[in-house]
Amino acid sequence: MQASDPTRGQLERSLAQGIEALYRRELGHRPTKVSCRIFDDKIAIVLEEAITQPEQLLANSGQEELAEQVRGDLDKALRPQLVQLIEETVGVSVTDMLSDATLETGRTGTIAILSAPPQVRPNSEPKVKKSKASESETGEA
Repeated sequence: MQASDPTRGQLERSLAQGIEALYRRELGHRPTKVSCRIFDDKIAIVLEEAITQPEQLLANSGQEELAEQVRGDLDKALRPQLVQLIEETVGVSVTDMLSDATLETGRTGTIAILSAPPQVRPNSEPKVKKSKASESETGEA
């Protein structure tokens, strides 16, 4: 890891922006918020208001099952592009990806499993965890 490596936050923001652009380009729909968090060799992605108007129309007209099928098919169609985007952004291959959506809340959640943790600046680790660990070590001594 070098000083030229991005911070964890930079990777998360870049990935969120790329996912937002992917949804806008491929589905003509922009989620209101895209959150990405990197946890070692895993990435958690949450999209707010990710359900498209046709899916909402189906769900609101009593065809929830069809709306869920459409959402599943859209996720499958976007998966290769999402995997490519993640791999290009973090520089590590994706070995597995889990995804689910809730029509009632409009949220979509995805967990990408990476082959290794992405390279980030050493000081870009979450500070909360380090300070809590330091406090407990100090308290035990």
